[in-house]
Formats: sequence, structure tokens, C-alpha cells
Amino acid sequence: MEKQNIKLGLLGFGTVGTGVVRIISAHQEDLQKQTGLGIEITKILVQNAEKSRHISSVDSLVTTDANEILQDPEIEVIVEVIGGIHPAKEYILEALERGKHVVTANKDLMALHGAEILNKAQEKGCDVFYEASVAGGIPILRALVEGFSSDRITKMMGIVNGTTNYILTKMSQEGAEYADVLKEAQALGYAEANPTSDVEGFDAARKMAILATLGFRVPMKLEDVDVKGISEVSKEDIAYGKQLGYEVKLLGLARRDEEAIEVSVQPTLVPKSHPLASVNGVFNAVYVHGEAVGETMFYGPGAGELPTATAVVSDLVTVVKNRKLGVNGRGMVAPYKEKVLKDNSQKLSKYFLRIVVADKRGVLAQITQLLADKNISLEQVIQQPYNNEGEAEIIMVTHISSKSDMDSVLVFMEQMDIVSKVKSCYRVEGGDK
Repeated sequence: MEKQNIKLGLLGFGTVGTGVVRIISAHQEDLQKQTGLGIEITKILVQNAEKSRHISSVDSLVTTDANEILQDPEIEVIVEVIGGIHPAKEYILEALERGKHVVTANKDLMALHGAEILNKAQEKGCDVFYEASVAGGIPILRALVEGFSSDRITKMMGIVNGTTNYILTKMSQEGAEYADVLKEAQALGYAEANPTSDVEGFDAARKMAILATLGFRVPMKLEDVDVKGISEVSKEDIAYGKQLGYEVKLLGLARRDEEAIEVSVQPTLVPKSHPLASVNGVFNAVYVHGEAVGETMFYGPGAGELPTATAVVSDLVTVVKNRKLGVNGRGMVAPYKEKVLKDNSQKLSKYFLRIVVADKRGVLAQITQLLADKNISLEQVIQQPYNNEGEAEIIMVTHISSKSDMDSVLVFMEQMDIVSKVKSCYRVEGGDK
């Protein structure tokens, strides 16, 4: 006779773990109707069993010994929400080795070791789902795997870090300085005391590595992602961008041309008319282009207890449904295509430049000629006095050029007597090529 409950072990009981317990407890009837089985949380791994908890009903379930979960033959699924690489990696691999299915919210682990974990799951016929690792409550990973399974994705572009989007939104709307908004974000709990992972783009880079791996079916690694954070973005950059018709966003970009791939995270100017330009605050959005379907965008809260926990429980429901159908592990597709990365001559974009120059006749002509020598033409130009006497500032948006040509131009500019400083250089995306 079919048993009525599927037993679950929960690794971690922080913010997301608490949300998972709340949703499973509150929605037990709905889950039973959807899956045909009850979901029973059997054990919860915690660091301190004596700690007072918001949900006292789980006190009898807590343990500090992971083996009580990993080695329990009756526990069929583990949910990993402890975060970090170790011991999460070891726990997940052992669970898979023992034939347990895995749901995780661990972006760091999946970005660095996702291919190894997926291969082990395929070998053991187990499910591994990790929707919550990217963009919180937005079901983007399932869309890539299932919704786009008959299409060929050519581009994914998105805002996948709520902290940096909050900071850039406040800078844009209030004309505030980066350092002031960062302090405010920390006070509100949107930014960590050490915000490096967020503001320098590493959190977003991990998510883009995951998206590129799934979307392009290649084993992308974190080191394959070009990363630049927002700590050098000034309120002047944002103001000039708005004057030219753009908003500045920390944008993750994964693009495939033929079989060559580029993945990056960097401050990027997006036309005000583009949907991503109006994604503000801590919200996330991912824009996907498929050859058949064209353009789609997924939008929603990128973090938080219940949005992230909802994604975890959604994955859990899929595991249970697969079990009822006897198809666990059959939907697992480890990356199977060869990874071909673009070189800098193949990375094409418009660029936004701010440079401080000598305020005298003929300077703009020299700058324009330098760009022309590298086959770079200008789309928009603003020139105005700079703070220092005898200097001017040139703000420009180029037409499409390669990264290698732009890098070469920047080197030449730094060596020119008429150029005091290159203040900013950012990509421009989302407009017509």
C-alpha cells in the first residue's frame, strides 16, 4: 500500500528554513491534494539545539548531528538551506549517494560545484532542484529547463541582486551618494555588514553562472564570468546617464552567438524604455530571449523568507510528484555541450564614457579621431566645464564596438596629454544594435 507521507530532512533552520516549515505546516492540505502524499518534516539540523525558536512546535525535531538525517533510510528528501560550500557540499553528495533527493537554495555551491552535483544525481537517479538559488521567488530556473526546452536561448539579461538594485534605485531617485545609500541599506537589513559579495558583483556572478549553465547547457564556472561591481558608480554617472536617456543597473548578461558564449556582471546603462529600467528597489527581473518565443521577462521579489521558501517548497512538490510517477532523476540533464567562450574581440556592445580633458580647441576632435582609428563611432556626446579650472568633461555613448577595441582606446586615452582622467566606462545594453 502507498504510504501517506514522504519524510523530509531539513538542513538548516535560519530565515529560509523557518519559511519552509511555515509553508509546509500552513499548506499541508494543498500539498496533499497536489502530490497525493503528505510531507512530513522528520528532522531539522541546527547548530544549537538549545536556542529559543519562533516555531516551538519543531523543538522535538531538531538535531545537531547531520548523520541523523543523512543516514536515516526513511528520509527520502533533504532540503539544504545552511548555505556556504562546506559542509553543504559533503552533505548533498552523501545524500545523493544514499539515494535521497535534494532541494537546495545554495547559489554559491551550485555556481561552483553544480556540474559535479548534477552528475552525481544523474548517476544515482535522484532529483536535484535549486530554484531558490537564483532570484528568490521568481521561477526562472524551471522556466529555462522546462518552458524553454523546445527553444534555443540566445540571451539572458537581468537584475539578480536586490541589494545593489536598491542602492542604484535610491541613487537615481534621490541623487544620493553611493556611500550614504549603502549605510542606509545596511541599517534596513538589505545589505550585510560586509557587503562585498553584493556590491562587488560576486553574488550576481554566481547566479549568472547558474543561469548560463542551465540556459546554454554548458558547464559554466564562476571564473568564466567577467565581474565588476557598483562601488565606483557615482551619482554623476547616474545623472549623466539619465540625461542621455538611460538608467544604471547592475546587470547580469549571458549571451550566445552561434556557439560562443559570454557571461558578465557589471554596471550597465539600460534605455529608460526597456522593461529592466523600471525594475526598482529590492526586486529582481530576468529577461530571456529565445529564437522561437522572442522576448520574455520574469519579475518578482529576489529574496526574503517566504519568497525564497516558496521556491524551495515548489521544488519539493516537483520531487514528490516525480516520486508518485516513478520518474525521479529522469529529468536531470547535466551540462552536455562544449564550452566555447568569446574572446574580447567577439564581445560587442555600446559604451558609455566619461573623461576629463583639457578645455581647449580641438580636444574633442582628437578624441573622436582616436575612436575612429579603432572603428568606434559616437552616438551621443555632451561636453561641459569640469570642476577644475581649465578642464572640461566629455560624456559620450558610442555605437557598437568590441571590448578589445574599447580596452585599447582606454589605454591610449590614459597616455594622452589632453586627457586628465577616464572617470567611467560602462556597457550600454537593451537598445537596438
